[in-house]
Amino acid sequence: MSDRTTPKEGSTQAPTRHVIDWQSPDFYDMDKIETELERVFDICHGCRRCFNLCDSFPQLFDLIDESETGELDSVARSDYKPIIDACTLCDMCFMTKCPYVPPHDFDLDFPHLILRHRAAEFKKSGVAFTPGQLAKTDRNGKMAKPVAGLANWASKRGNSLTRPALQAISGIDADVELPKFQSKTFTEQSNAAPPTVKAEAPAFGRKAVIYSTCIVDYNAAATGHAARAVLAHNGVETQIDYPVCCGMPHLEHGNIAQVAHQAENVANKMASWIDRGYDVITLTASCGLMMKFEWPLIMPENEAVKRLAGAVRDISEYVVDIAKNEGLAPGLTAMDGGITVHMACHARAQNMGAKSAEMLRYLPDTKVDVVERCSGHGGTFGVMKETRPLAVKVAKPAVSQIERKENEQLCSDCPLACKHLAQVMTDKNGTAPESSHPIEIFARAYGL
Repeated sequence: MSDRTTPKEGSTQAPTRHVIDWQSPDFYDMDKIETELERVFDICHGCRRCFNLCDSFPQLFDLIDESETGELDSVARSDYKPIIDACTLCDMCFMTKCPYVPPHDFDLDFPHLILRHRAAEFKKSGVAFTPGQLAKTDRNGKMAKPVAGLANWASKRGNSLTRPALQAISGIDADVELPKFQSKTFTEQSNAAPPTVKAEAPAFGRKAVIYSTCIVDYNAAATGHAARAVLAHNGVETQIDYPVCCGMPHLEHGNIAQVAHQAENVANKMASWIDRGYDVITLTASCGLMMKFEWPLIMPENEAVKRLAGAVRDISEYVVDIAKNEGLAPGLTAMDGGITVHMACHARAQNMGAKSAEMLRYLPDTKVDVVERCSGHGGTFGVMKETRPLAVKVAKPAVSQIERKENEQLCSDCPLACKHLAQVMTDKNGTAPESSHPIEIFARAYGL
C-alpha cells in the first residue's frame, strides 16, 4: 500500500523550501558546502533537464563530459567556481524544471546552495569593490539626485570621454546602457501631486500603500506614476512608502545579514499600514519575490515579515484582483501593434501566473504575447565587463522569441531585464520595440 506522502518523480508535488539556516556556523563550512555541491552536481549530471536555462548547467555538463571519466568523480572541486559564478539566483531550475526539489528525497535546491556558497565566500572575503558599491542602491540614488544631470551625462552610453574611463576604473562595461537618475525621487514627485481618486469606480474604498522600490524611486518614476494613476482611476486610494531597498543586490552577493536588516526595517514600517487596512503593492518582480518568499525563509520567526509576505502583491497581480472582484473602471482602449510581455524570472518564481499578460489581456482588441526565457541581466551580470558577454548570450533565445512575435511594444515586470533585452535587440538589428513596464502600457490604454 502506497503512502500518500511518498515523494513522486517529475515534480508532481508542489515544491517546498527549507528555512535558510544562515545563523548557524555549519552554514558557512566550505568543506560541507563543497560536499553538498558534489552531491547536487552529480544528480544534475544524471538528469540534465536544466541544460537550456542558464550558463551554469552547460558549464557543469561540459566540465563533466570533458573530464577523464566522463563523470563528476574526475572533476576537481577547484573547478566548481565558474559554475557557481554563472548562477544568477533566478530560481527557474527550482521552480520550473527540477524533479528532485523538496519534498523529494534528493532534496535539491540549486539556487539556495549557490547562495550558501556565496555567503561563505562573503563571510571570508567580502565582495569585490564595484559590485559591492552597486549594491548600495539607496546611497547611490541619494548621492546622484542633486547632480542627476551631470551623472546622466557621464554615464550615457557613447560618451567617449567618461565611459572608457569608468570601465577602466570600475569594470562597468562601457557599452552597457545604464539607468538614468532623477533629481527628485518618485516619492517626492508623487507627494507633490497626488492623483484624484475616482469615487464612482467599482473598486472605490480600497486603499493601498505602494512600496516604490529603489529602481522606481530613483530611476523610473514613470512606472510609479502610471501605477498610482491606474489605481486612482479604479477608485483605490494610494500612499507611498519606501523605507529602504529590499536587499536583492546584497542577496546576490551572499550578504544575508544585510538582507535581514533591510527586511526588518521594511516589514516594521509596513506593519503600521497593514494595521490600518492598507494592501501593500510592489512595483518590481524582484522586490515581490524577496518580500513573499526570501524574507520569510531568512527570518522565519519575525511576525512582521510573515504578515507582510501575506499582504504584498505585485502591481499587475493587484490590478487583476480588482478586475476579478469589483471589476475595472471603464475606458480601456486598444493598443495597436501588439504587446510582447517578457515574464521575468523573479515574476515566474513567485508562482502566481503570468499576471502582467493577464492584466494586459483586459485591453480590447489587443494582441498580447508572452516570452518566458531569461533576459540574462541577472543583477550586475549585465553591467560588468567581465560578465556582460554571458548576459548577452543568455538573452539571445529571449530576443529571438521577441523578434518572432513582431509586436511594437515590449514590457517586463523587471525594468532592468526590459532595458537589457531592448539593448541586445538594438545592437543586433538597429531597432527594438518600445519598452516599458506593463502598468505604463495599461495607463496609456486608459489615456492616463
